[in-house]
Amino acid sequence: MKDQDFTKTLLVDITPEEAFNFIKNVRGWWLGLYSEEIEGSTDQLNEEFTFRAGGGAHYSKQKLIKFIPDKKIVWLVTDSNLTSLLNKSEWTGTKISFEFFKQDKKTKIVFSHVGLVPKIECYGGCSGAWTNYLEKLEKTLA
Repeated sequence: MKDQDFTKTLLVDITPEEAFNFIKNVRGWWLGLYSEEIEGSTDQLNEEFTFRAGGGAHYSKQKLIKFIPDKKIVWLVTDSNLTSLLNKSEWTGTKISFEFFKQDKKTKIVFSHVGLVPKIECYGGCSGAWTNYLEKLEKTLA
């Protein structure tokens, strides 16, 4: 069986433009669940930002590598240190992606963490954390 990247689909009652603009403001939705910190710019192509959570137990650095207004946002994880894992740099080289599609009067957002697959150590905890963040995001945008 082929490994599947972690993917979650959201359906929200706003336009793709509104959803895109909300998600590019990472501080507006990726904070508040696990005492996180974000440093750096998050809304221009080639910008980099860092994310820390759990008192430093999770660190990752992302570079914005694809930025197509109202369509797609992709970050490349260029560095990571997940202290609870044997392979602390397990996220390094993975990609975090949001795609936006108009669906009737709503917007479908497809989130993927490319490289976050069931065979890696972080999958259980990380997919659960992403689910929590994305459910919070969906409620915020509802």
